[in-house]
Amino acid sequence: MEPEISQPRMFGGHLEPKRLPWKWAVARLTQARNYWIATTRPNGQPHCRPVWGVWHNDALYFSTGSLAWKNLASNPAITVHLESGSQVVILEGVAEDGRNAPGLEEVACLYHEKYHWTLEPGDVQIMRPQVAFGWLSDDDGLDGGAAFHGTATRWQFAPRV
Repeated sequence: MEPEISQPRMFGGHLEPKRLPWKWAVARLTQARNYWIATTRPNGQPHCRPVWGVWHNDALYFSTGSLAWKNLASNPAITVHLESGSQVVILEGVAEDGRNAPGLEEVACLYHEKYHWTLEPGDVQIMRPQVAFGWLSDDDGLDGGAAFHGTATRWQFAPRV
């Protein structure tokens, strides 16, 4: 199901808006090699790390054996963003323990194809976004190149049942 598209309240914007389609974000999420995650330590301090992952079936399956696992166990809120500052994709939502997720074998195969590394099932988290943001900050590809004020897009996802 496609998320609802709107303009985020950041940036103000002075150009005619050109909303990015969700498939634009999905392409970047699928192709990305590294994903930066931001979690919160039990004492409230932020914790950021790059992780490897696979975008599959509208979710990010990622592996982490780091402090992030403990952080997510006490507070599952998470932000994920890609490395690019010119083709920005940011996801916000909650993570869940993916050790017993259906379809994990398929995800493990995709992970191995991508990284030539075996995904350890005990380290898998799944992040399904509740809201996502994206924009282009330079002239790279939307009907003659829209500046980022014109492409800032929010994708709102229906609550999971």
